[in-house]
Amino acid sequence: MTDDDSAGTAAADRADWLAVRAHLRLNRHQLSISARHCYGGAPTVEDTALLTRPEWLPERPLEMDAVRTEWDDTPASPGRDAALRRVAQDSGLLPRRDDVGRFPSYSAAMRELARPAVFEDRFTYQLRHADLTGGPDRSCMRFGAGSYFDGIDLGEACAHEYAASVMRLGRATPRHAAPPRATPLRDALGGPCRPDDRPSNLAVATLVLRHDPATGHACFPLHWRDPAKVGQAGGLYMVVPVGIFQPAGTGPHSRVNDFSVWRCVLREFAEELLGEPEDPGTAEPIDYGTWPVAARLDRERTRRRIRTYVLGMGTDALTLATDLLTVMVIDAELWDELARRMSGTNAEGRLVTTGETEAPRLFRFDEAEIHRLVTELPLETAGAALLRLAWRHRRDLLG
Repeated sequence: MTDDDSAGTAAADRADWLAVRAHLRLNRHQLSISARHCYGGAPTVEDTALLTRPEWLPERPLEMDAVRTEWDDTPASPGRDAALRRVAQDSGLLPRRDDVGRFPSYSAAMRELARPAVFEDRFTYQLRHADLTGGPDRSCMRFGAGSYFDGIDLGEACAHEYAASVMRLGRATPRHAAPPRATPLRDALGGPCRPDDRPSNLAVATLVLRHDPATGHACFPLHWRDPAKVGQAGGLYMVVPVGIFQPAGTGPHSRVNDFSVWRCVLREFAEELLGEPEDPGTAEPIDYGTWPVAARLDRERTRRRIRTYVLGMGTDALTLATDLLTVMVIDAELWDELARRMSGTNAEGRLVTTGETEAPRLFRFDEAEIHRLVTELPLETAGAALLRLAWRHRRDLLG
């Protein structure tokens, strides 16, 4: 084979990879629904495609602070991770970089061939174990050290592999079909809800409910994730805010300072709804007491004008991304005050607005509206599950 032939083969391989990537981006919602069939009778959250396990679903909502976060210093198995990388290489999932060989990882291919605007390999609190059924005294989550690209190299690669297999079958988006067979990376990962068996980053998904105590009515905003800006779940609608559980800063002190689900939710709320930078601009750990937005939200939470709950956890069948499902209930008067600062566009996409102004559109928190959104909108799996789960627990959430 000549150098020209080698270059041509590599170029064709990259073009094929980009075609699958485009198919994944355009059909992500239906592929997520279809991928559920890869796991047979695995339990799901509220009859959605979000996979779960019994100990991840408490009978009633838990106050967020009642769920302990614990640190696990046990290092991940380098042999296991190397074996998974070899499967990705050997299966042809990674495109050829040139005549020498393939890209070393899916994130490396994305960085060079299809890089979104937000794409940085940062430290993450990687989920090792969770049990949310012990009530307020014994419910806990355990974490170890990880990185953002772990989720890309395995989860997004699995989604790509599944999309490619579906394309080979000649069916663009099979909603109710037997799972494609050519998925060696997915098969090597084993059970989808086993964070002890594979690197598993955790996203914290939060449904914000504007609640009017006088009438009992509640409503909520939604967010559209721009595929040009984000590496995961681009093109889908989602509850807001959502963020990977990770520290804001890069130093070891930030890792200790930010090891809190509430502080993750707080920062994402400030960023995605209020237009604040996630890191207020200091190289040192965030001082939440002097950051005005954080201090205000902390104060209102103490006063119970903001109430935060954990409803459960689940794993997306397509990407194997795991989400902690949480709810933030905000008194209507406080929401209306904060809403005056809200803007439609942010670093990861845009809020769904009324169309006339940049103010976020609020959807009714009722059974008919939730059913319409879940069945008609390309809603991210975790968002669909969270809406249905919140409706089931509405009396506990809204009192």
